[in-house]
Amino acid sequence: MKTVSAKLKHVRTSLSSLSSRPYSPTPLASHAKPGNPSSSTLLDEFVSLCYQRDLPRAMKAMAAMERHGIYADSITYSELIKCCLARNAVEQGRLVHKHVSSNGYQPKTFLLNILISMYVKFKLLQEAQAVFDQMPERNVVSWTTMISGYANVGLSDKALEFFVLMLREGVLPNMFTFSSILRACNEISNLKQLHCGIIKVGLESDVFVRSALIDVYSKLDELRDAICVFNEMETKDLVVWNSIIGGLAQNSDGDEALNQFKRMKRAGFTADQATLTSVLRACTGLALLEVGRQVHVHVLKFDVDLILNNALLDMYCKSGSLEDAKSLFKKIVHKDVISWSTMIAGLAQNGFSQEALKLFDLMKASGTKPNYITIIGVLFACSHAGLVDDGMFYFRSMKRLYGIDPGREHYGCVIDLLGRAGKLDEAMNLIQEMECEPDAVTWRTLLGACRVHRNVDLAIYVAKKVLKLDPEDAGTYVLLSNIYANSQRWEDVTEIRRQMRERGITKEPGCSWIEVNKQIHAFILGDTAHPKINIINRRLNQLIHKLMGIGYVPDTNFVLQDLEGEQRDDSLWYHSEKLAIVFGLMSSSSGSAIRIRKNLRICGDCHTFAKLVAKMECRLIVIRDPVRYHHFQNGQVMSYDDEFEFHSNYKCRYKFPLEEDSLSNHKIRFAQQYTLAKRGRERRTKEHPRVV
Repeated sequence: MKTVSAKLKHVRTSLSSLSSRPYSPTPLASHAKPGNPSSSTLLDEFVSLCYQRDLPRAMKAMAAMERHGIYADSITYSELIKCCLARNAVEQGRLVHKHVSSNGYQPKTFLLNILISMYVKFKLLQEAQAVFDQMPERNVVSWTTMISGYANVGLSDKALEFFVLMLREGVLPNMFTFSSILRACNEISNLKQLHCGIIKVGLESDVFVRSALIDVYSKLDELRDAICVFNEMETKDLVVWNSIIGGLAQNSDGDEALNQFKRMKRAGFTADQATLTSVLRACTGLALLEVGRQVHVHVLKFDVDLILNNALLDMYCKSGSLEDAKSLFKKIVHKDVISWSTMIAGLAQNGFSQEALKLFDLMKASGTKPNYITIIGVLFACSHAGLVDDGMFYFRSMKRLYGIDPGREHYGCVIDLLGRAGKLDEAMNLIQEMECEPDAVTWRTLLGACRVHRNVDLAIYVAKKVLKLDPEDAGTYVLLSNIYANSQRWEDVTEIRRQMRERGITKEPGCSWIEVNKQIHAFILGDTAHPKINIINRRLNQLIHKLMGIGYVPDTNFVLQDLEGEQRDDSLWYHSEKLAIVFGLMSSSSGSAIRIRKNLRICGDCHTFAKLVAKMECRLIVIRDPVRYHHFQNGQVMSYDDEFEFHSNYKCRYKFPLEEDSLSNHKIRFAQQYTLAKRGRERRTKEHPRVV
């Protein structure tokens, strides 16, 4: 161990001395005759041009030097290579490589490493490896540069192969090597082995290595290990804090991400752009509009930052606050494709499809080229506005006009578009045209349309396709059972229910959240655990009877059809979003908006209920489900009324890649706890209060 430590110390010393060498323009080699004044003048001119970053004149001077057999020092050539990289001058970089390899000149290891780095940054990995293979001596920088190059382009196996070869050559990895190779880990087994190796060489406390470990554990959804690595570090810096906050936010554990952010602030660290981007992502996932607005105040302290502005824009769109989103979008002077795509998707998901399509026209007029995500937003808008011809045009021309190959998400949008229009045969044909194999989400999209348009035979066929791909999909079982019940096929209903019992499949309980006075209150179907549940139920009953007086009738198509009439009514009355709406009415001032998030699609009955309550109470009610945002105000629905026609247990058919729809861990535990309670376990415990 002493030998390893000594060797590690030697590597660190070597790296330190290498990085601290002065950039002296003194020539290291020259084949010209000594005392030749023209050679000295030419060399001095070349050195001066390299440091001035005058690439055209420096290249001419280098050509003249080559004719005279004159060579500069490695540091000067490194400056010239930096100039090539800054201007993305690939051919000039190749000429520099050719020059330093001509006339028997032997470049130093330092210069060869610079050349390898140049080719890696140009993404010319074959040429980088050619230089690497011809090196008489390779040091840790040589190996690390190649490993980093392969890791950066996603060639993980190649990066790991080079790492193993490096160890066999007896070269000891340093903190930069481990930071690079960790990015190439796609399997937990490889990560565990590397983590052990890091501990063996004593680099586990290095900030960059520990930060990389946290990032990779988070990427592999091993949050417990990521938190352990974080907690083991006695002295934390901003880089490590950013890693853990970012990892938690990316894995939809927004609550813990916000808790770590508070801890970071208490520890005396000031948030930077990376911190705030992750915190905004956490707010987006939890739909915490008020917290997001507080983060916006911190964002204003920085100069104009497009990444932060895009994160803010996404947060406002996905919190249902389009006025804030539109205001921010107008203030972004230099918009990129992410800015445009986020706003287009936000408008479409919030029910403003026509505005989304107009914005798409403005985007094209601005010269910004749409990308994969942009077209998803456009097709989503067409689908929910019923614009079949426009949607089919964009879908059929996306490859020709924008060079974008249709993916599953695009097919899903168009199948949804055709299904809503009742063109079920065309939707079926499109599924058969798909280049990739249709997944359960694709079939489930068509199944929802079959239910709406009462095509029983096709619905049964499609439902079987879904269950073949996803045998645990409770929503499809419930829908198929209801289809059989409506057709009086009671033997088939019995068979479906038997299969559900045998496989232990139960419908996932609906869960809704509402933020009141900086606290998140959670409700589930038939909730009895909330401290004010009795008052809420009493107020809900009063409200429902009041709505019935103006024509409201519970729509029992969204519960199992073989339940008795009163049972069906009761199960509808206490849906989680109804409880959340009533609690919002009780807890907020008159006229203020009520914003709710739920884990399942909103059902038709709750859609009608929210619309009538919004009119009766003169409130804006925004309900965010896994697919879109439903705005209810003055009896008007900003999102289209056909939304409710798709089964409430259906999760998102397709998601925007920027979407954060998964529930945070404590909320999943709420739903799991409820399921256990239905099986006879205790329904309320002190360890899991409903107010979080």
